[in-house]
Amino acid sequence: MWWFQQGLSFLPSALVIWTSAAVMFSYITAITLHHVDPALPYISDTGTVAPEKCLFGAMLNITAVLGVATIYVRYKQVHALNPEENCIIKLNKAGLILGILSCLGLSLVANFQKTVLFPVHVSGGVLTFGMGSLYMFVQTILSYRMQPKIHGKQVFWIRLLLVIWCGVSALIMLTCSSLLYSGKFGTDIVQKLHWNPEDKGYVVHMITTAAEWSMSVSFFGFFLTYIRDFQKISLRVEASLHGLTLYDTAPCPINNERTRLLSRDFS
Repeated sequence: MWWFQQGLSFLPSALVIWTSAAVMFSYITAITLHHVDPALPYISDTGTVAPEKCLFGAMLNITAVLGVATIYVRYKQVHALNPEENCIIKLNKAGLILGILSCLGLSLVANFQKTVLFPVHVSGGVLTFGMGSLYMFVQTILSYRMQPKIHGKQVFWIRLLLVIWCGVSALIMLTCSSLLYSGKFGTDIVQKLHWNPEDKGYVVHMITTAAEWSMSVSFFGFFLTYIRDFQKISLRVEASLHGLTLYDTAPCPINNERTRLLSRDFS
């Protein structure tokens, strides 16, 4: 059995691979059509102009679905491992909510371009990176609370380093973005897709975009740490029938049907 066939380990793998493909395909298309500059554009800028914005939006919507699935599986796994510890239960629920909000923000970023609806696009970015960073922080705390009996110390330290990386990148991006969009460097910053080294605010722009790419990479690395954990979990769907037919209103005792949520038997 291959490693990605063990448990649900394919979920975080698919999430990272698919998201990377979405970003790279839209980036290559935007660069080929000269819609953005090759040197570190904003990630969302590579999905601002047609046709790449169509590809960007469609693929990131699937990323949001994969993200929700991954976050939900992680929630169920932690719940199953620590069903009686009140602190862990609360943190686990908080992580689920934060993760879902981050995925919602990603969908907003993908479908509302900054040149069309800037406030919605920025709100989506705040949800994606802000709630996503908090989600990583909560999961790192859970990893700390569950070591060494359930979680290995090495996993905790890796996640902690990734959270610190993410936090530093977020702080730089927030500071530079606030400075860039303060109006000090002009009023056309929102619509600007092409930058020249001579432009006012070019250095601040490059620092902001570098921090955004860095933060995204830290997200990818964090979800990749789930692979080993997900090899040890599988989910099942239970169908509870309330009648002999679809038109019965009175409940009757009928055996429940239990199947794997995602089966590996395709033959």
